[in-house]
Amino acid sequence: MSGHSTLTTETPRRAAEAAFQQCLNPSCAATFAIDEAHFGCPRCGDLIDVVYEWDRLETPRSLKAFEAKWSRPLDPLCFSGVWRFRELLPFAPADRIVTVGEGRTLLQKAEKVGRYVGIDPGGLMLQYEGLNPSGSFKDNGMTAAFTHARMIGARRVACASTGNTSAALSVYCSATDFGFQAIIFVGSGKIAYGKLSQALDHGALTVQIEGDFDDAMRRVREVADRLGIYLMNSVNPFRLEGQKTIMYRVLEAMGWEVPDWIVVPGGNLGNSSAFGKAFIELVHLGLIPRAPRLAVINANGARTLHELYGSREVRWRDGLADSTKVDSYYGELDASGVKASTIASAIEINRPVNFKKCLRALDFCDGVVREVSDQEIMDAKAQVGAGGLGCEPASAASVAGARRLREEGLIAPSDRVVCILTGHQLKDPTATVAYHGADRANFEKVLGSRGVTRAEFANHPVVVPNDLDAIVRAIALHGDAAS
Repeated sequence: MSGHSTLTTETPRRAAEAAFQQCLNPSCAATFAIDEAHFGCPRCGDLIDVVYEWDRLETPRSLKAFEAKWSRPLDPLCFSGVWRFRELLPFAPADRIVTVGEGRTLLQKAEKVGRYVGIDPGGLMLQYEGLNPSGSFKDNGMTAAFTHARMIGARRVACASTGNTSAALSVYCSATDFGFQAIIFVGSGKIAYGKLSQALDHGALTVQIEGDFDDAMRRVREVADRLGIYLMNSVNPFRLEGQKTIMYRVLEAMGWEVPDWIVVPGGNLGNSSAFGKAFIELVHLGLIPRAPRLAVINANGARTLHELYGSREVRWRDGLADSTKVDSYYGELDASGVKASTIASAIEINRPVNFKKCLRALDFCDGVVREVSDQEIMDAKAQVGAGGLGCEPASAASVAGARRLREEGLIAPSDRVVCILTGHQLKDPTATVAYHGADRANFEKVLGSRGVTRAEFANHPVVVPNDLDAIVRAIALHGDAAS
């Protein structure tokens, strides 16, 4: 752990509240009241943090204090796996909180997956965020962002999405009665049907534009700025406040012991940024003795973080990361016309908005970055499914990445490793059916174009005649093989 990461910078002006917002750029460090909406610093354009003056707030002396809230399930704020920890994200009054019962997720020991990764028995755990109301981790952030939107009186809310963000945003608009209107931007052909169906079913206004997620993200920010619409992507700092709680639940499930590794898919880098912030704050408050190591896993068809952090060695540097290297790389992408391309659609992003906050997390958590192929992702996904938890392809990047780090010897077989499964299997059933199905043409159409050439762990359906004896023979044959 470097110990250089901080969440506050001395500045001539402090907000009056114990919770406020602050520019991430130390040469600017502008502060803003908590009841303002900023999705980038209006002075310098950098990212915004939610910051707390902890010595002015009541905080628990021990994380065990949160366990008592389990006994109050009729209290919506104790039922929520996010707001049960509200003393660690204390920006909102209790009567303004928007919740739909998010965050009631599980951390499961996964012996079969652990054997695949190469971890000793009991050492690999899967944090399954697919149990959230919309089926992905996004609900953790949405409850916090919608709470802030309600605090400031926002009514129209918008996002760009590869699918999960739009699904979560749509749920919070439709399942609550606060008058929110959902507007989502998606790129052409860049959203899995399982996710698009959620946005459509929940009544969101869906705007499909020509281009990919990065194009949609650029346009939604412009539209939100022009029309005064509240932006719900993870550039919104309140989204990350909610996503911190994933780590609180991991620690709780481990008896408040810190694991050796947290492994998380890349993408827009909101989760890795939020996890880093959570650990910085917990260490600062003396609630944990150390942070775990953090591994962020890219798909190699959307490899921006790996390129900038691994190859070009862009680092946090106390908030002064080398922006010229970042701009140069993005210029190369534009000049070559390269678009992100991976079967893991949820992380199919070339311009992650939280890149700089992720650098801070990597700095504090002695982090590493790796990239894995779509073949590795789909094989790991099949292993996760065989172990009892179905996940979407992007989730499996964490397991594939853990396996890669174990092969490198960076993760030891005796380490305690938590892989984050970000979304439910039914978010993208097309990929699952193509991998396991017997239709080779469909395999080639869905997966072959992504460089997936084999289905080593496929569970193919057995085709038999409509004949009783043939069916019995098939069951006997394949039952014996399975046992």
